[in-house]
Amino acid sequence: MDFTSVQHKLRNWYQKHYRPLPWRKTRDAYSIWLSEIILQQTRVNQGLPYYERFIQKYPEVKDLAQAPQEEVLKLWEGLGYYSRARNMHAAAQSIVEEHESRFPDQYAAIRSLKGVGDYTAAAIASFAFDLPHAVVDGNVQRVLSRFFAEYEAVNSAKGKKRFQALADAFLNTKDPATHNQAIMELGATLCKPKNPECDICPLAEACQARARAIQDELPVKQKKKYDRQRYLNYWFFQQAENTWLQQRDEGIWKGLFQFPLYESGQELTKDQALEQLQIMGLKSSDFDIQRQDLPVHKLSHQSLFITVWKLRLSPDVTLREGIGWKKVTVSQLEDFAIPRPLRKFLDENQLTLPLD
Repeated sequence: MDFTSVQHKLRNWYQKHYRPLPWRKTRDAYSIWLSEIILQQTRVNQGLPYYERFIQKYPEVKDLAQAPQEEVLKLWEGLGYYSRARNMHAAAQSIVEEHESRFPDQYAAIRSLKGVGDYTAAAIASFAFDLPHAVVDGNVQRVLSRFFAEYEAVNSAKGKKRFQALADAFLNTKDPATHNQAIMELGATLCKPKNPECDICPLAEACQARARAIQDELPVKQKKKYDRQRYLNYWFFQQAENTWLQQRDEGIWKGLFQFPLYESGQELTKDQALEQLQIMGLKSSDFDIQRQDLPVHKLSHQSLFITVWKLRLSPDVTLREGIGWKKVTVSQLEDFAIPRPLRKFLDENQLTLPLD
């Protein structure tokens, strides 16, 4: 099939209707890479202020590479999926050390950077260097599934290969940067998951799903079969103006600071919580205790049931600190990168100011 006329219509539509986002006004690979990492699993309106803060604080890749990881994580706070920030920091260091601070300009070298997958490598290669690599993200999958009336599940191994092949075939190799931006923009603004605006879509005349009135059936997704349930109990100790933190050394929030954690196999009752505190050397007369259950925190393959046990310690109690615990004042909590659910807890309880 000759896609020339359709590509032309897509390109013309994009040039008239694209959103003037800052990373679309540059060919600087570092800036484009930052935007792509930040926008992974993040909406544009949420990611934009983070992008602007990172560019302002780290205008060049060497600035990011030289920054302490805790500083990077703090700037990232609130975006979630913190492995993105850790990988981004590590990739910046490898660019400085292995590429003399110059962002690599070939697909294979870009793809080798930590945290960069096929989509991100194709985006940087095409947007920054105009290399003919087709991007495939959720928006592109949706456009292609409807345009070709493709029922292969987009999140299956077979489906991923199929949609990459369709994207490669559909790519305008004479202007891959504009083409990739255009098809992504189309999926984000017109070819939406629900109520697609087919009447004003530049691909409408050639769209097989529209011709068969099956837009709402596509794309097909396999249902997730795995949802691990975890029960996280955080001890939020308060003694005068002091509290305690510990830095995670593994898992989804690696490198971030949290309240001391006890993970249980199921929801903890108050009596069970008191038993755990007794193991830590505390008597019931040493503290007042309150329970606060946070909203369930859903991740891709697990659900986190989070309970914060608020413990006001008596002034004369000496807390037996666990490994890696850090004593800080409550007013200092603003300086640490803290997981979003716990940051929300602090904000809701107005615990960024000194205690009474």
